[in-house]
Amino acid sequence: MSIILMVEDEEKLARFVELELTHEGYQVLKAEDGRKGVELFEANMSSISLVLLDIMLPGINGMEVLRRIRKQSKVPVILLTARDSITDKVFGLDGGANDYITKPFAIEELLARIRVCLRKIESVTASGNHLSHGLLSLEIDRHEARYDGKNLELTKREFDLLRILLENKNIILSRDSLLERVWGYDYIGETNV
Repeated sequence: MSIILMVEDEEKLARFVELELTHEGYQVLKAEDGRKGVELFEANMSSISLVLLDIMLPGINGMEVLRRIRKQSKVPVILLTARDSITDKVFGLDGGANDYITKPFAIEELLARIRVCLRKIESVTASGNHLSHGLLSLEIDRHEARYDGKNLELTKREFDLLRILLENKNIILSRDSLLERVWGYDYIGETNV
C-alpha cells in the first residue's frame, strides 16, 4: 500500500482529499503546517511514496518544505496550491516538484497525476532491466521470465503483458489500456482477447 503525506492547512480540503485517497487504497499521513510536515516526512521517510504539498502554509512555507525534502529524498512531490501564476509554477517545478496542480481542482485529475508519479517512480526503482514481484522476475533486456527460479516460456505478447502488469503493480489497468500498450493502437481483433 502506498503511503501519501499530505501537507495542507485547509482542513476541509485536507479531509476531502484524505477520504478520496483512502477510498482509492492509499494510506494518508496529514500535517496542517510546514513544520509538522517536515517532521512527519523525516520520521516516515523510508515508507512515504508521494507528498502532496501546499505552498502557502503556516510555520514553514511549502517551498522550504520542498527544499528540505529534496535534501534527503527524491520522493515524488505534487504541489497543490492556489498560486496559479506561471512564475509560481516555474518556481515550484524548478524547485524540485514533480507536478503542480492549482486549486480548485477535480479530484479525478489529482488521482490521475498521483498514479502517473507513482508509475514513474516504480519504473525507476525497478532497477533498470529487472522487474520482480514475489517469486516472479523478469529480465527485460534478455526477454527472460522466471517463477521460483524456473524459466517460463512466454510469447512476446505474454512477456509484454506481464511486464506492463509488473510495472503497474497495485494499479488497475483498463482492458483498452492493456490492448493499446501490448497489442498496439491498430489492433483489431476479438473482443475477448
